[in-house]
Amino acid sequence: MLGRLCGIVLLAAGLRACVAYEYEHEFWLDVDGSGTVFVTGRPALWTAFKGFDRPEADASALRQAARELFERSGLRVRKVAVTSRGGQRYLFVAAEFDDVNRLAGTAAFPDLQIRLSPEGENLRLAGAWGAPASRAAGPAEGLMAVRFHLPSKIFAHHNAFDGVERGNIVAWRQDLARGLAGQPLEFGALIGQRSILFSTVSVFAAAIAGSVGVLALALYWVLRTGRRRARAVEVAVPPRKVRSS
Repeated sequence: MLGRLCGIVLLAAGLRACVAYEYEHEFWLDVDGSGTVFVTGRPALWTAFKGFDRPEADASALRQAARELFERSGLRVRKVAVTSRGGQRYLFVAAEFDDVNRLAGTAAFPDLQIRLSPEGENLRLAGAWGAPASRAAGPAEGLMAVRFHLPSKIFAHHNAFDGVERGNIVAWRQDLARGLAGQPLEFGALIGQRSILFSTVSVFAAAIAGSVGVLALALYWVLRTGRRRARAVEVAVPPRKVRSS
């Protein structure tokens, strides 16, 4: 019975991991607001959500147009590719940015509202993603999703689909038909201001410093004990007298 239950759990996890999205934004954020974004979707959906020109162009033209779109919006493009899945083409862009708060409303992200701001001792991520009302055409079958790899501890989230995944990942998804109909995909989370990487490095640094301190104290104790013993031997054994002939 236990083996069957484990098998069901593993199967469910595998099915979630194999979900294929027709259109997806994936963000890797740092606490200072900088990060990397990966956008993947069918060219027709790029047009519906971002007003992307020439969705039927050849692969080379698609890559060039996508690169220019992101660079015009102030991002540093790292990779552009056109892939295929199930007989459909997908346009992929990876790009870096300095401030996530400056993405909304740019040529590359007219479909995105996003804000990362201080809230007390924490940071509040909030926003929504959806097609502008003037761009409501596109293939409506499948799912759209936005995913965040957050840099610090997550204290709360706004109805993330699978909750907090692997410690610092939250994601939201909905049917494409709803997004194309103008229904925004809202997202949000409350996170710490101190990055997990910084905290981990600090712990290791403290552990190393503590170990070095212990070794230094042990070495000092050994040397001091050795000196005391040497002095004790000198006092206990008087110098031998030399007989004169």
